[in-house]
Amino acid sequence: QLVAYEVKRMRAEEGNKQKILWHIKELAEKLYKNENPYPAVTMHKVQKPTEGCHLRLHQKPFPRLDEGTVQWIIDQATAKLQTAPPAVKAEKKCMVPSGPPIAAILERNGNALANSARRLEVVRNCISYVFENKMLEAKKLFPAVLRAMKGRAARHCLTQELNLHVQQNRAVLDHQQFDFIIRMMNCCLQDCTAMDEHGIAAALLPLVTAFCRKLSPGITQFAYSCVQEHV
Repeated sequence: QLVAYEVKRMRAEEGNKQKILWHIKELAEKLYKNENPYPAVTMHKVQKPTEGCHLRLHQKPFPRLDEGTVQWIIDQATAKLQTAPPAVKAEKKCMVPSGPPIAAILERNGNALANSARRLEVVRNCISYVFENKMLEAKKLFPAVLRAMKGRAARHCLTQELNLHVQQNRAVLDHQQFDFIIRMMNCCLQDCTAMDEHGIAAALLPLVTAFCRKLSPGITQFAYSCVQEHV
């Protein structure tokens, strides 16, 4: 329902913190009522008399109960129970329109798209420089690439680009190239969430068994040996 109906309202409230907080509070109450539809029944606790209380002097006698008053209270409670709604509410089913596409909500304006495209371009360029052995150029872009790894699109871009180079039989790297690629992979995995486990992390699995460097004749180190500590 929020996706279908509330997008315009949410956009209109973007600059007003009080309105946003009020909206969040309103939504929180709806969610709470949805999870807790029936108010909790309060149990009246009757305190037990303390030990030795019967030995006390000046005890007030228990007052006589008026039969009419007691019966009136019972009748009132019975009448309330008869008019009370059924314990289980009938579930109301309703059709909710799909509303605007999700992309319209996630990407608030063109700037976000442009920024995202620039980040992906930086990642692609840096990887190209590494494989072309333009290490000075790669070093300049490297901090920006590591920052970009915070975004899922950039992490996905990294796996795609590295996959292209594996297909071109460029998996055997020199020491400096290997170091750059390992740092990118580590940063990518570090920023992965549980949601990325079957996407980004799974896409990196075949890559970390492909990229390698020759340490000495007959001894090869594969990338997985440097990134296998990640959950």
